[in-house]
Amino acid sequence: MLPFPHPADVREAAEIQRALRGRVILRGDLGGVRYLAALDASHPTRFSRVRGPSVAAAVLWDRAEGRVVEAASASVPEEELFPYVPGFLSFREAPGYLTALSRLSRAPEMLLVDGMGIAHPRAFGIAAHLGVHLDLPSIGVGKTLLYGRPEAELPQEAGSAVRLLGSEGQVGWLLRSRDGVRPLVVSPGHRVGMEESLEFVRSLLGKTRLPEPLRQAHIHAGEARRGLAG
Repeated sequence: MLPFPHPADVREAAEIQRALRGRVILRGDLGGVRYLAALDASHPTRFSRVRGPSVAAAVLWDRAEGRVVEAASASVPEEELFPYVPGFLSFREAPGYLTALSRLSRAPEMLLVDGMGIAHPRAFGIAAHLGVHLDLPSIGVGKTLLYGRPEAELPQEAGSAVRLLGSEGQVGWLLRSRDGVRPLVVSPGHRVGMEESLEFVRSLLGKTRLPEPLRQAHIHAGEARRGLAG
């Protein structure tokens, strides 16, 4: 596996994204996937009162049994983090994710990432970047909209979805995971189709807003960071 790029600045980072986005494959069926890795991170941003390292978590989820098999984490010192700039999350968080993934005893069959796939200004968010880098199917699930516009008004009922459109067509979906909650942004990252990405995320919804594997990754990342602070 090639080293993950470490750009000197935002301009170089954008050039890397534009150079790699042509490798994204937007087709693939994940119906046979059993073990996935859900990725989330806890790290300082410009809004953080508590400084310190970034902590990335990788949770291995068994779809057949609906449970966490194992979890791993990795910390990256604050001085080594790429600046917090919307649209360039992969350069800040991916190095930690790659280390956390290497600490799992079983390699995942796909990645579910807290962030964007192709619903991104340069069609290359963190889920796409990690998917291409590792040559794994990947899906991004974002909590807030970064890029695109909904095709229609999203109904309030759980499971409802509308297409998210960019300048060149569909880039993902807005998905209402629970009745009346703020929607999630679902977008394919690599080696998965548009419809397939939506159905896969729907299959992972539980009793909270986030798909259950991502909720578990979020919990693990927070616990790991608190452990460092303590």
